Amino acid sequence: MESQPLLSVHLSAGYRSKPAVLKDVCFEMQRGEVLSLVGQSGCGKSTLALAVLRLLHWKQATAEGCIVFNGRDLMAASEREMRAMRGREIALVLQSPLSALNPARRIGAQLEEAWQIHRRTSVTERLDAVHATLRQVSLPSDRAFLRRYPAELSVGQAQRVLIGMAILHRPALLIADEPTSALDIVTQAEILELFSRLRHDLGIGILYISHDLLSVAAISNRVAVMDQGRIVECQPTARLFTRPAHPFTQKLIAALPAMPQFGRAAQAQIA
Repeated sequence: MESQPLLSVHLSAGYRSKPAVLKDVCFEMQRGEVLSLVGQSGCGKSTLALAVLRLLHWKQATAEGCIVFNGRDLMAASEREMRAMRGREIALVLQSPLSALNPARRIGAQLEEAWQIHRRTSVTERLDAVHATLRQVSLPSDRAFLRRYPAELSVGQAQRVLIGMAILHRPALLIADEPTSALDIVTQAEILELFSRLRHDLGIGILYISHDLLSVAAISNRVAVMDQGRIVECQPTARLFTRPAHPFTQKLIAALPAMPQFGRAAQAQIA
């Protein structure tokens, strides 16, 4: 018997000024899978991320359809139930870490607060969780680092702090919305390697949203392509890059300066 998908989505959504941003978007992702969502700016990728988190109402947007996470229909969940899930079972990493972090609060205080929102534990347990998470994202866990403010970090360090906050509670699903767009190419590679390691070590499913096809090729198990509010193609990564079926996907692949290289296991899946 097949295992239940981690996330199953069938959704339409829009704003007052743009009523049809998402048009019958359908996809599933499995536990521990990295599913990438690619497409041009404005095609609805970030709207989909907010819809899964049930945050569209903050943007004066509406959604209809079905979002099933871990066997539970999120569209039927109350706001109180969603608040309990956000950050604990479903986490979000944004593209601008220095904007996402509170500039007036020290790093340690922000990490501890993220822990306390969902778990009331002793100071020792709280600090142990923070230190363990910082080590997991390859950051120092000493007192000097915890007392820094976001402005005292590099952009790469700040992104690692944001990822650490997202995985504090070991969520089943991590939504990463353009998480490498503000980073230099070396730091991008380090963050992609970190995502891959977290997926392997913690079994976290990652919905990776990006317009950077090369980063998508490096990290994904499957890739879903969005065009004008619809998913027009969804394939295993190597197959999508080497045998794109939809004309829009073909156009995206043709725009690449060089074709990504895939290992033997990925090549075998194409055949």
